[in-house]
Amino acid sequence: MVHQEQLTLNTRGHRDSHDVTDLVAAVVKRSGVRTGLAHVFNIGSTAAVGVIEFEPGLQQDLPDLLDRLIPPSRNYGHEQAWHDGNGHSHLQATLLGPSLTVPVTDGELALGTWQQIFHLECDIKPRRRTLVVTVLGDSE
Repeated sequence: MVHQEQLTLNTRGHRDSHDVTDLVAAVVKRSGVRTGLAHVFNIGSTAAVGVIEFEPGLQQDLPDLLDRLIPPSRNYGHEQAWHDGNGHSHLQATLLGPSLTVPVTDGELALGTWQQIFHLECDIKPRRRTLVVTVLGDSE
């Protein structure tokens, strides 16, 4: 069985993060899948999806780390080509990745106590983001 839904997020721009665990869990529940996989994919090249303990310290630490590794102020080749100020956004999002797959066990996301699914906006402007959630598996 395959079930797919799209979720929409409105972000405030660079460094804005959202806990989307409950939204994804609701899609899994609606799918009826008991054993399988839930795949979450961000449409767009300047935002990322992953798993983290979604708490205030890490909500700040992760973007801080990314800004140290790939600083917004640097003159990237993308800037030279497009002059849009978001070269770092593409690189940060690529480093983290646009998607995540989580096992579904007994009709629920198989996440640890301190694991939440997050969406991180890396672009410099507020965006309306679409996440595609695809649930694959068996219903019992």
